[in-house]
Amino acid sequence: MLKIEGLRAEIDGKEILKGIDLEVPTGEIHAIMGPNGSGKSTLSYVLSGREGYEITGGSATFDGHDLLGMEPEERAAAGLFLAFQYPVELPGVGNANFMRTALNAQRRAKGEPELDAMQFLKLARARMKELSMPEDMLKRGVNVGFSGGEKKRNEVLQMALLKPAIAILDETDSGLDIDALKIVADGVNAMRGPDFSALVITHYQRLLDYIVPDRVHVLMDGRIARSGGPELAHQLEAEGYASVEAA
Repeated sequence: MLKIEGLRAEIDGKEILKGIDLEVPTGEIHAIMGPNGSGKSTLSYVLSGREGYEITGGSATFDGHDLLGMEPEERAAAGLFLAFQYPVELPGVGNANFMRTALNAQRRAKGEPELDAMQFLKLARARMKELSMPEDMLKRGVNVGFSGGEKKRNEVLQMALLKPAIAILDETDSGLDIDALKIVADGVNAMRGPDFSALVITHYQRLLDYIVPDRVHVLMDGRIARSGGPELAHQLEAEGYASVEAA
């Protein structure tokens, strides 16, 4: 379970998170919606351990462990995965080597044997087939020359290989056409189960037509302003955030 209590954080002296209280139980998918500048991406960065953000109050625990006290690689080894809004290109770093290195680092942390090149390729090809991804993407540099949709599918492929306990998807639907959106959603839905949780950050309700959340939270001005069921996303689509602001 991810449990956040009174989390406050700032960057360059400006407070962005102003007291976040949120719980994501094991096996549930929760969505966070909110206007630009409300703190959605900042929350994902703080939870994943990105540099530059100062925690000024509160706590965040994951399966009872102090998440904020861990290094980023320790959070990853514990089962946390972040899918970026804008995945970066890594020229000169092969996609296959990158993913195999990440997967084997996870396996070492769990005390499991590492996969050799052939074992990894067999596993990766099976996952790529499920995601309708061409195998030649493994031969390219990480995200180099990828379209927006390919970058997001590549993130979901990493998630499918690493099998995190909790995934944070930071506006994964950004820039996707409807076909790519469905493929990404199918990848997330394929992982749904009692041992997988997700925090889906999005501006738009359309993604939640394909990844139906257990709960929806509205983040405004650095705080959770309202929470509800999946119907809340439809209300926001119809009425905008003004109704929440007024309340």
